[in-house]
Amino acid sequence: MATPTNLVILLSDNHNRALAGCYGHPQATTPNLDRIAARGVRFTDAYSASPLCCPARAALATGRFPHQTGYFDNAIVYDGRVPSWMRRLREQGHMVTSIGKLHFRGADDDNGFSEELLPMHILNGKGGVHMLLRGFDEEQVNRGQWELYMERSGTGSAPYQSFDVQITAAAQGWLRAHGRGQAKPWVLFVSYPSPHPPFAVPERLYRLHPEGAVELPRHYRPEERARHPAVEHLRHIMGTRPITDERAVRRITAGYLGLVAHLDEQIGQVLAALDEEGLLATTRVLYTSDHGDLYGEHGLLGKSCMYEGSIGVPLLISGPGVPAGGVSAEIASHVDLFPTIAETVGAELLPEDADLPGRSLWPALHGEARARIGFAEYHATGAKSGVFMLRKDRHKLVYYVGMPAQLFDLDDDPGEAGELAQPAVARELEAELRTICDPEAVDAAAKAEFWGGKEAVAREGSLVFTPPPGHAAEIER
Repeated sequence: MATPTNLVILLSDNHNRALAGCYGHPQATTPNLDRIAARGVRFTDAYSASPLCCPARAALATGRFPHQTGYFDNAIVYDGRVPSWMRRLREQGHMVTSIGKLHFRGADDDNGFSEELLPMHILNGKGGVHMLLRGFDEEQVNRGQWELYMERSGTGSAPYQSFDVQITAAAQGWLRAHGRGQAKPWVLFVSYPSPHPPFAVPERLYRLHPEGAVELPRHYRPEERARHPAVEHLRHIMGTRPITDERAVRRITAGYLGLVAHLDEQIGQVLAALDEEGLLATTRVLYTSDHGDLYGEHGLLGKSCMYEGSIGVPLLISGPGVPAGGVSAEIASHVDLFPTIAETVGAELLPEDADLPGRSLWPALHGEARARIGFAEYHATGAKSGVFMLRKDRHKLVYYVGMPAQLFDLDDDPGEAGELAQPAVARELEAELRTICDPEAVDAAAKAEFWGGKEAVAREGSLVFTPPPGHAAEIER
């Protein structure tokens, strides 16, 4: 058992784990994330439960996958209906404070926190109907995503960045006011909207990673990547044209790296406040992201699929009792954080938590290897049918309802450039996948009627971005 301590959870949005120095990127400017990794343990193979914001965040809160809760997409979002780790801790006397982006239904729900500061919830309490998986999204092509990446990446600014600065200041203020003197270990959940696109950053950050020198995303050119009908459908629905302009890709990459550097600066200021208040000896730090972003890899922009750059996430844990400089190759998931957080602060799980799919990562922090599998699912825009991922050892199966599966060997092919023709391995992994859920039944449930059906989706038209507090909503054109 872990000795109970305070816990600061740092959550970002859209951080491809490859874009950090501690994960081996040769150019990423992430000294503060690297410092967390050096002081603690870095997980090499951690996964989101779903490559989309709201279902990923609901899974992180509840410790359950979308098919278990019904939080399938960005229109059916967390509303406090399913118990969260926040509620478990609060009910046992721990202070649990959130600052920043949550992307739940709204602050009027009991989301489990003791308090929510600067809460950023889903727009209008239900997000975009456009984001629903309906099985008829051929006519709902999202042409605005191409512009978001291709035309708006580079030097500039976005409202999310100024909101990040507000979040940091609020976190520093909270630590000064409440970091000491609590009856029980506390949790401070600091959640940034960066590095979400648009990848527009001030020139000082953009110039940290010169366009001509940046490491380009893998397999972005059409001739470099494998083709699959589900991935081609995703490209079509997201309005993604063939990516052939290397200069544009370099601009996107430099902007993304600059935004990661901006995030790292904010995290550094929170770590400095911990140090200044003398809290490092009694506080652990956990960093992760809700999902990744492909920024051109495999000819895709954004997330919404099961390639590693989309579904893989960074996961760093440091602090008292965590071995310094550790690296764990044990497969981990966001659903593991519910029991991990509870153990970290000394809270107890209830009998109704016995069927949580995740397990505490504390044994992995101390090198106790266990055979684990990775699982994720996706049921939203760009998916013609439900998509499921199962990772076991070196192999990764991506199962599509009604379409051929993909099989990758991540040891020999970490960039997922070519699919394996090993039907026996694919059958074995599919059988294991079916012990977790029935993909066809889950796909049918995800396609059930919500929000008025096809006509409601057609009326909404454009995807609407949730703005930070104090800013108007932005419609993707």
